[in-house]
Amino acid sequence: MAQQERAIRTRRIILEAAAAIFDERGYESTTIAEILERADVTKGALYFHFPSKGDLARGVLAAAVTTDGVRPQAIKLQELIDIVLLLAYRLPREPMLSAALRMAVDLPSRRQFGTRWQDWTELLAEFLKEAKERGEVRPDVDEEQTARMLVCCWTGVQVVTEGLPASYDLPSEIASLFRLILPTIADPDILPWLEVSAERAADLHNDMPAWRAEMGDSDVVGLAP
Repeated sequence: MAQQERAIRTRRIILEAAAAIFDERGYESTTIAEILERADVTKGALYFHFPSKGDLARGVLAAAVTTDGVRPQAIKLQELIDIVLLLAYRLPREPMLSAALRMAVDLPSRRQFGTRWQDWTELLAEFLKEAKERGEVRPDVDEEQTARMLVCCWTGVQVVTEGLPASYDLPSEIASLFRLILPTIADPDILPWLEVSAERAADLHNDMPAWRAEMGDSDVVGLAP
């Protein structure tokens, strides 16, 4: 077990080092030598986990599809909101997430590695489906279409916010997005009970160390082999 835990940690260190440099310089400009130096691992260790730089890029993209830090809620639709809000708070602070988005919106990288937008769509659609079964979502809502539009809107808001003055921040803008679209998704009786704010995103982030301690470090979604 100790050997397996070391392997998981080594893989994570390599992936985080690669993500940080991808985020700083872009995929094409990043070299294996730079990743080895940043991760402080041997070439053998890196190639054991990631046979090529392309595999590192795919690993970063996969790790960014995550529900880390989101606890179960009495209202399933709140869980979906929490996933999206927390991602907005984490992205500017975590190179793993920002590097994945950078590669997803960069046309050459997208052509080479694709994106994980479909994975996000499927993930959010599952939450919407369960919320609908509980009566939290309007019966006429198409879960897959709504999930896809959420992914499209979230990505667009992030790209635009990045170019706005510093007074605009991503969690606040995503909260505004939810306030606009939730009335078209949520059952009217559920709507007043939903919490949507940048403050909630910050609270979720502050709770992540406790959440990860409860889950166990090796169980964090998005960093598994």
